[in-house]
Amino acid sequence: MNRRLRRWHRRKQQKIEARLASHRGGCEPRGDGARPEFRCGRVRYDCADRVQAIPYGGIGVMHDLAHEVGLVRALDEGVQVLKLHRPYFESDHILNLAYNALCGGRVLEDIELRRNDAAFLDALGARAIPDPTTAGDFCRRFDADAIEQLMDVINDVRVGVWQRQPAAFFEQTARIDADGTLVNTTGECKQGMDINYKGGWGYHPLLVSLANTGEPLFIKNRSGNRPSSEDAAGYFDRAVELCRRAGFKDVLLRGDTDFSQARHLDRWHDDGVRFVFGYSAHKNLVNDAQDLLDEDDYDHLIRHADEVFAKKNVKQRTKPPRVKQEIVQCRGYKNLQLIEEDVAEFPYSPRFTKRDYRMVVLRKLILETEGQLSMLNHRYFFYITNDTELSPGEVVRESNQRCDQENLNEQLKNGPRAFRAPLDTLEANWAYAVIISLAWTFKAWFALLMPVSARWRDRHLADKQRVLRMDFRTFVQGFIMIPVQVLRTGRRLIYRLLAWRPEIPLLLRMADAMRG
Repeated sequence: MNRRLRRWHRRKQQKIEARLASHRGGCEPRGDGARPEFRCGRVRYDCADRVQAIPYGGIGVMHDLAHEVGLVRALDEGVQVLKLHRPYFESDHILNLAYNALCGGRVLEDIELRRNDAAFLDALGARAIPDPTTAGDFCRRFDADAIEQLMDVINDVRVGVWQRQPAAFFEQTARIDADGTLVNTTGECKQGMDINYKGGWGYHPLLVSLANTGEPLFIKNRSGNRPSSEDAAGYFDRAVELCRRAGFKDVLLRGDTDFSQARHLDRWHDDGVRFVFGYSAHKNLVNDAQDLLDEDDYDHLIRHADEVFAKKNVKQRTKPPRVKQEIVQCRGYKNLQLIEEDVAEFPYSPRFTKRDYRMVVLRKLILETEGQLSMLNHRYFFYITNDTELSPGEVVRESNQRCDQENLNEQLKNGPRAFRAPLDTLEANWAYAVIISLAWTFKAWFALLMPVSARWRDRHLADKQRVLRMDFRTFVQGFIMIPVQVLRTGRRLIYRLLAWRPEIPLLLRMADAMRG
């Protein structure tokens, strides 16, 4: 960020801080009495013939990012679904869909708004962009092999982004998570949909992601009645190969009880891959936990939040009244309350395996009340792992941290809306999900490639983590929805900022790094 932009940013920041400070904590009414703050009169509209602007000023940095990491070239060379380019290339179609999500578009029809915006077209140097119908037809051109090729192309670029990270990035364990998520639809003619286990119609896509950065590595769309773990082993193998090719030395696979696939445990163990999977509480396992383990074999499990409070000697705040619990008790419904948790372990050899693995038992003491009746009982949860260094409590925490992937599923559903199935075939909706998830991937790449200077190292590292863990909607509002005037002077394309945002220094620092 040059000196002029730095002064502009500081002046705008000081001005808004002074304006808001006078109202912080309330202030006396002005003039002849108290009035609402929204006090403007009638508004008159006018037009500007020589000035054109767009509200998506951050899209220029995203487009530069796509070129900087080589995504545009890789898509044109690696994805071959068009017979002729009239006039659009594969990268034009794919980036058109991803940019629609980045600019706040929620459905395919929102592309039409930007297609008819001359300033937006000039901002990207395009004569035209595909309309919504053409974008949908492009997704229908994909078959399963073409979609797998598309994911491989994106992951090849992803490896290049990872390899730009410092050595400390690869010293951490690559944690690969897998889970299924339900995508319901009210359509009547969508090919491939079926009834899921909750009774709804739709699809049941599989998501394999890297927990370290929150990036979706592989997406597989499936019929709604397919099991959650179907095809997961193959995508686990591809994700392990991808992480090792990038430079990760240690890889850990995580999944819930549906993903503890005994047929593959020996193979993963021999390959040096660690895993922590939930395991179904079969009757024989519950009997083993009750018969093989004495009370002395169990250790009390202390959750991380309780441990932090204990170390810092912080007095916990008084909890507000539990409204739900009061209603349940008042109406005599069944209520379950956790009393304490204990952990233990024993060796166990699942079916299809030739060696013993650690079976960690989490025993929960539950107080069950219904009306005036109450009863204490134990419930058992099991986790299988080949890691010999983690304590039983750490195994449970590692498995619980996998639940953060539920947040990624929610972000992809309600942020860029990748899991919305707007098209009419299973493969077309699969391609749509992979392409739209690029919008979330752009956010992750933006954070990973943010420059870090030695002088401001701690602050810049904190900024990277903040952007990496930021909600998609927050990212769009802070980094993309910035009004700019679009100017063409000679051979230069200039975005002139028309509004101030707190995140502008980060955006400009990223733009300077790519331009340099």
